[in-house]
Amino acid sequence: MVPDVSTGSDSRGLIAYLFGPGRRDEHTNPHIVAAWDMAGAPDPGRDPAATYSQLAKRLDHHVDLRTRELGGKKPPQHVWHCPVRTAPGDRYLTDTEWAEVAHRVVHATGIAPEGDERACRWIAVRHADDHIHIMATTVRADGRRPRTHQDGRRAQAECRRIEAEFGLRRLKSGDLTAPRTPTGAERAKAERQGQTVTARQWLRERAYAVAAAVQTEADYFTVLQSLGIKVKTRLGPESGDVIGYSLAAPGDTNSAGEPVWYGGSKLSPDLSINRLRENLTDQEIADRPRFVADPAEPWQHTIAAIQTAHTALDSDDDAAAQAHLAAFGGALYNIASATPGPHRAELRAAATAFNRARRSATRADHQAATALRQAAKELTYASNEPGGLAIALLFATVHLARAAAKWHEQRGHQQQAAAADEAFRHLQAGYQQAATPVLADLSRRTPRAETARRFEKDLRAAIPDDADRIMADPSWPALTTTLARAEANGNNVRRLLSELGSQRQQSSAEYPAETLNWRVIAQPNRRTQAARSRSSISKTTSVSTTPRASASPVTRKSSRLS
Repeated sequence: MVPDVSTGSDSRGLIAYLFGPGRRDEHTNPHIVAAWDMAGAPDPGRDPAATYSQLAKRLDHHVDLRTRELGGKKPPQHVWHCPVRTAPGDRYLTDTEWAEVAHRVVHATGIAPEGDERACRWIAVRHADDHIHIMATTVRADGRRPRTHQDGRRAQAECRRIEAEFGLRRLKSGDLTAPRTPTGAERAKAERQGQTVTARQWLRERAYAVAAAVQTEADYFTVLQSLGIKVKTRLGPESGDVIGYSLAAPGDTNSAGEPVWYGGSKLSPDLSINRLRENLTDQEIADRPRFVADPAEPWQHTIAAIQTAHTALDSDDDAAAQAHLAAFGGALYNIASATPGPHRAELRAAATAFNRARRSATRADHQAATALRQAAKELTYASNEPGGLAIALLFATVHLARAAAKWHEQRGHQQQAAAADEAFRHLQAGYQQAATPVLADLSRRTPRAETARRFEKDLRAAIPDDADRIMADPSWPALTTTLARAEANGNNVRRLLSELGSQRQQSSAEYPAETLNWRVIAQPNRRTQAARSRSSISKTTSVSTTPRASASPVTRKSSRLS
């Protein structure tokens, strides 16, 4: 059962909608099921003699009368609106049951506490089988406003109790960190235009993807505009700095032909200008030249950062863990963009699903996850990944998403846990699509029997307790191929197996050889590192043997840049 609290100022317009035919003639038999006074509220659905205007006048009269008596004006946003909808598949409630739901919700939210004769006036209208609309005018008989602090959360809590008592589907409780859901009007507009998502949802996804990829605030707005999205910034009156912004989707206009604007924070709490700045790089760092000597580095850096995020989730530092979850949510967009193949659709779906898991009421220490954010941004400049590193990265994301679901579940973040679990399923499906043919190819390219026996000895010496499990894994032949390549790249196999076998979850891995295979692939190429080190030493030696007089300008220049 889902309540959705909002406020407005047009009681007559809302009443006309509740008792009208609906935007697509979907309203059938609209009528009042409960009210502050069933005898005193005219019901256009039951009494043909009563008109919309009569009911609107009655409700408006109570607001105006109270405020006039106080010598004030009608308060802003004085109309309280809360649709309450059962979940798909639930049985249809009777009018009597819906009346009980309405009474309990207005009591729980502070609109009309039970037994309070001075409470706000309200009605509950049913015009469909699966939901009601509760409407109230938020001025009490004593002229005060109702105590509706955290009314959305209180409505949710009451609905969880109603679900249990009525035998309905138990939904996940939220913590008020979820983005705003599209309104009925937005959904209807998308349907008319043949779109599968609303403009709000489309903008939110584009904003998340761009924020994950860019380095600076200026780049964020520039890239959004390059996608055809209209950008409107709000500047501070004194400083002239950007203090807010709004976006409009291409072609999304109102009846007057004007763009329909959505503020960043209205798209999602972490898309506000202040939250964005916590996750973007300052201009000085962004302007530094980017040079990647090894095309494998962006992939290896991201894998290492994801493993660090896994460590953060196992720690007692919830602020650091929350920061890594937020950074991981952004990283998924970059991973999806950088990873080619048919499994990309699953990765994009995972990024969308994880958006709900990247936020909670826990305050994040975003500095703790700087490495993950920056590593993921490197992927936007990476060339095609070498040697199966993309699949090794997918393997790491699968395990982090599962750990995220567990972390949220342990803290009672039900919606976030469900979202992380959904992302895990998408990532797992994408990983399997990408990994299955690669593992099969590695298994066909196994080294000579003598080399495989040598690797078996190395394995038993390095990881004696798990050696039998690893060799019994169907991916053991693939692992021998990967070990042969690692050895050719300058790695000592026994030492490498010993290091990797002691890492997190190796002993408890369901497929230990498969896990080791991707961890070996993610290791740096020792020969490349050695060559780079020799090159660096050579350059240093060359500079050190330069005559003192010609070296001094270089020294002075270096000091200015440092």
